[in-house]
Amino acid sequence: MTTRSVTHATFTLRRTYPVPARRVFAAFADPKRKAAWFNGPEEWGPDEHSFDFRVGGRETSRGGPPGGVVHTFNAIYHDIVENERIIYSYDMHLDDTRISVSVATLELRPKDGGTELVLTEQGAFLDGFDDAGGREQGTRDLLDTLGDFLAREAADA
Repeated sequence: MTTRSVTHATFTLRRTYPVPARRVFAAFADPKRKAAWFNGPEEWGPDEHSFDFRVGGRETSRGGPPGGVVHTFNAIYHDIVENERIIYSYDMHLDDTRISVSVATLELRPKDGGTELVLTEQGAFLDGFDDAGGREQGTRDLLDTLGDFLAREAADA
């Protein structure tokens, strides 16, 4: 018999990007832009994505190391205020095992000629398969990747 458990945690991350809020928002709202930075490690290859960015819409991203465990992100968008806020809930799976359920809020605020992104996540981490520390680090890495993407996009403009 499997021992069941749930651990709750909240974390908040802040990043300031030297671009307007509309550019940061577009990196979350536009499917091609999001697919350019919202992925697993490069050695995994491209993720499979489905994307319906609207209130009530769903997003799925699935990928993993070749021949390894498949990581799946399933999100539902609950609130979208263009260039200001995105709220969504999501669950994560490793193969067929749900490892967490979370609510995430992204806030975009003008700061120093750019945009401050404030991400707050409230998570329920299930049965010891995941934890807040690992999720926070993974989210930090994604926000760094977002920053790299925004810098490349600005350089190409």
